[in-house]
Amino acid sequence: MRVKDIMRTQVFSVSPHTSVPELAELMVREHLTAVPVLDGGVLVGIVSEIDLMHRHEIGTQRDPTSRPWWRRLLAGERCPAAYVESHASKVADIMCTDLVSVTEDTPIVDVVDLLDARNLRRVPVVRAGQLVGIIGRADLLRALVALAGDPAAQNPMDDELIHRALRCELDAQPWWSPSQCAFIVSDGVVHFHGLVESQDGVRAARVAAERIPGVRGIVDRRLDTSAWGWLAR
Repeated sequence: MRVKDIMRTQVFSVSPHTSVPELAELMVREHLTAVPVLDGGVLVGIVSEIDLMHRHEIGTQRDPTSRPWWRRLLAGERCPAAYVESHASKVADIMCTDLVSVTEDTPIVDVVDLLDARNLRRVPVVRAGQLVGIIGRADLLRALVALAGDPAAQNPMDDELIHRALRCELDAQPWWSPSQCAFIVSDGVVHFHGLVESQDGVRAARVAAERIPGVRGIVDRRLDTSAWGWLAR
């Protein structure tokens, strides 16, 4: 799955010259948490709720003088920035220009890694510098819901297909040890036997099996070797 499969193409945007009150009104009216900033059609920034949190109009501006003198001395250059943050009248002065974006062909797994690494809620989608959409955490959730409701994805498998699908999934996992574990499938019930190194391994195998359409139950009779640690002492 790629970005183009789940991104939103109808995106509200503002210009660097949009006033802060106009921006706030747009975000409230359209229930937006962030808005891309375009200049001549080119993405130049993004502004989000956090950029409007510290405003003098509502008395939430940062107060640099409340910090110890030595901290003000070391970070004195932030005092003018704090004033701009709380008093700026144009989007250009509060938007974030350290842009992170993806393309329509970016794999979804790369988007998730990016959101995790940068602690972001959403990223713009661009094509040759032009904004063509936006993708965020909510879009990933919608894709999950759509997939779960897709009848084609839920067709149950028979025992042989379940065994084949589960074997393929488990063999790709570093925590699965085929030399210590095995399983059979009977009437849709997966039976695990052998040894397992932790209860996390038990849960992981159960989750892997539960994802396969047609699995009616899981029986895990593997011995948990984590309880045997005292024998090695």
